[in-house]
Amino acid sequence: MNARIGIVTLSDRAAAGVYEDLSGQAIRQTLTEWLQSPWEAVYRLIPDDRPTIEKTLIELCDQEHCGLVVTTGGTGPAPRDVTPEATEAVCQKMMPGFGELMRKKSLEKVPTAILSRQTAGIRGSSLIINLPGKPASIRECLEAVFPAVPYCLDLIGAPFLEATAAAPAVFRPKPK
Repeated sequence: MNARIGIVTLSDRAAAGVYEDLSGQAIRQTLTEWLQSPWEAVYRLIPDDRPTIEKTLIELCDQEHCGLVVTTGGTGPAPRDVTPEATEAVCQKMMPGFGELMRKKSLEKVPTAILSRQTAGIRGSSLIINLPGKPASIRECLEAVFPAVPYCLDLIGAPFLEATAAAPAVFRPKPK
């Protein structure tokens, strides 16, 4: 059975058709390059609306059985940026190290990365990771956290993911 991965773009303008969703495409392209395990994307393009975000995350985790859900957008300080709050509301456990590492990596490139509030959390056997909205930042942030993602999925009972040689090196502790 293929692993299911939720890809959620949060953008009022892209959801309204004002512009193409390049961020969701960047997530799909990166994961296609990095994942050897068979997987299928469960894609959503929604506006920056907290109830809609929460409902979508719950649906992807509970009904669609996505072991990994990756969001893009809504992590800044603007009034409509509510992705971290929606993620926290639907998760049983928050994983702040993901956001800390992504910000550290982004700060090497731009000083405004400190304004980003990306985070991650666990809902049941699903890991939700909030990425920034810029396509270039998506790959950069995924590179930072990807080495820990497959093992985190193992620990929460999500489908096993194996990476390609092109992916950042995945770390799984050696069995004792």
